[in-house]
Amino acid sequence: MTTTGNSNSTPRPQVIAGDCKGDDCPKVYAPADGSVPVQGYVRDDILTPEGEAVVEIPVSVLLEAARVLER
Repeated sequence: MTTTGNSNSTPRPQVIAGDCKGDDCPKVYAPADGSVPVQGYVRDDILTPEGEAVVEIPVSVLLEAARVLER
């Protein structure tokens, strides 16, 4: 695991796909416990249950992550 520049210094899984090097861009992280963490732009127009969110990422980032996960 790697840490980021977040003020809370909470470790995050390794980035396996993303559009940039900073903390504020769409990213896909290495799988943890059978699920894949995704960072993207929050979609407020899609209702979700409390504690969940729908995020949007570019197709290119999703395809890049799929290629990495196939290895």
